[in-house]
Amino acid sequence: MPSRKTLGSLGRTLEALQSNVQQAGPAATASYTLTGGIILLGGLGYLIDYWCDWAPWGLLTGLFLGVTVGFYQLIKTVWRP
Repeated sequence: MPSRKTLGSLGRTLEALQSNVQQAGPAATASYTLTGGIILLGGLGYLIDYWCDWAPWGLLTGLFLGVTVGFYQLIKTVWRP
């Protein structure tokens, strides 16, 4: 691998980008968990409504659980010791 002096400005830029991506990892994971939880559990609630004719209770329950799980993961990520 070329030395840092050889790469010059491009090398410093790539190192800074790598550092920023590594630092943003936990926040990105928490945001994906929040979004995924809402979509997945909301979708499951919608399917339960469709199959059991319970509209809108399955969807509302799924969305509530998705938001709860997502925010729990977000809080766990932000308030790490």
